[in-house]
Amino acid sequence: MSGDSVKRLDAAGLRAAGRTPETPFCLALADGSEVLLQRLLRVLPGKRIVGEGQWNGRRVLAKLFVAGGSARHWTQEKAGIEALQNAGVLTPDLLLAAPLASGGHILLTRFLDGAQTLAEAWEPLSALPAGSPAALEVLCPAFRMLGRLHACGLVQEDLHLGNFLRCAERLYVIDGDAVRSISPGKGLDEPQASTNLAVLLAQLPMAWDARRSELLEAYRAGGGLDIGDMARLESELSRVRSWRLKDFLGKTLRDCTLFKVRRSAFRFTAVRRAAAERLAPLLEAPDAAMLQGRLLKDGKTCTVARVEQAGGSLVVKRYNLKSMQHALERFWRPTRAWHSWREGHRLQHLGIATPAPLALIEERIGPLRRRAFLINAFCPGVSLLHFLSPDREPEVAVASAIVSLFQRLHTLRISHGDLKASNLLWHDGNVFMIDLDALVQHRSASGHARAWRRDRERLLRNWPAPSILHQWLDRNLPPAKAG
Repeated sequence: MSGDSVKRLDAAGLRAAGRTPETPFCLALADGSEVLLQRLLRVLPGKRIVGEGQWNGRRVLAKLFVAGGSARHWTQEKAGIEALQNAGVLTPDLLLAAPLASGGHILLTRFLDGAQTLAEAWEPLSALPAGSPAALEVLCPAFRMLGRLHACGLVQEDLHLGNFLRCAERLYVIDGDAVRSISPGKGLDEPQASTNLAVLLAQLPMAWDARRSELLEAYRAGGGLDIGDMARLESELSRVRSWRLKDFLGKTLRDCTLFKVRRSAFRFTAVRRAAAERLAPLLEAPDAAMLQGRLLKDGKTCTVARVEQAGGSLVVKRYNLKSMQHALERFWRPTRAWHSWREGHRLQHLGIATPAPLALIEERIGPLRRRAFLINAFCPGVSLLHFLSPDREPEVAVASAIVSLFQRLHTLRISHGDLKASNLLWHDGNVFMIDLDALVQHRSASGHARAWRRDRERLLRNWPAPSILHQWLDRNLPPAKAG
């Protein structure tokens, strides 16, 4: 089936291969048969591998559990699939659940040709206004399916759109490892349903909060409860959002599926894994790349250059050490590049427009930090300082974007710290925030009130107080309150 040229691997070999096992490869099962893996779809190094393959002449989706304690997750995956099947919920047919010949376990399901996850369908639509018909066509089936699960006493603990698979106009639930049978034979109670429903709602931009009724209607249509205690649902939603943000920001600084992180005695580097290959020469020699680029700013504390690459324009910002005293003051603290890297990802996660942060470099001597670099995608927008006229109010679309941005920042208790109009760019129907060195999401309302008052005053100072624009902003920005 596999041919003599195909490498044969076992669980130990797959653990040693890390993130990039070479395909194709064969695996021997305990009964003496083999599975041929041809294409990898997901790799959790040393733990789990998901891929497309062949078994007994059939096209299959293979999940390989190769960690030392793999039996637990393999058993959970099998039990979750069986729970879905027993409840009559569509999930790809389970074909085999067996041990591997030399340790580890495998689970095979039918491969659904032409299938698309709802996450893939949602990605090009996610920037559409909340409630748009095209977006609802993707989201409502997921909420109907969740209602069906809850009516059957099931929850999916890893709820996200990637775990719903659309194929031939039918919707499947996948990832049995996260499926739990909470109340077999009867539906969930309201607290249980609200807790799980909040997980799916938390995947969506906050703008969808105002259009939640359509999603809850789809949930009820699938068999879910009519949620009566909206305060409980709001509380659960807030809790899940906080957890997701904390978890995501942690990932930006460790090696994982999304980010490639390397540490040594003299350097720390974090880069978006999808951009790692393209940025490799720049990360190796950032100073040289900046010299070849177009200088945008050359200050004592930071130097900024625009660098052209085949994959698009970049902005490289180098945080300098202006003196020995400055170096001593900065040695022990995270650099401003580190802070901007995290805050850029915070804004993106919260659905607030900012140029994509692509890489971070910190030069180090052991634990001591020295210079640092931040690499962002280039935003070709025009600063509000030049885009807006002090003699008139903004046009309707621009006014709406400005008001929406500051309402959202205010709700999230986010302050910028240096809110000059030149740090706000108008591009592609959005206001982008840049220069995030001092951005903070405050824990307390009083701390945010003080910071927002300063931000508000700084923004208004860009235009004369008697000007029409200044007065419009003063009326439409969230009010300053005593902190």
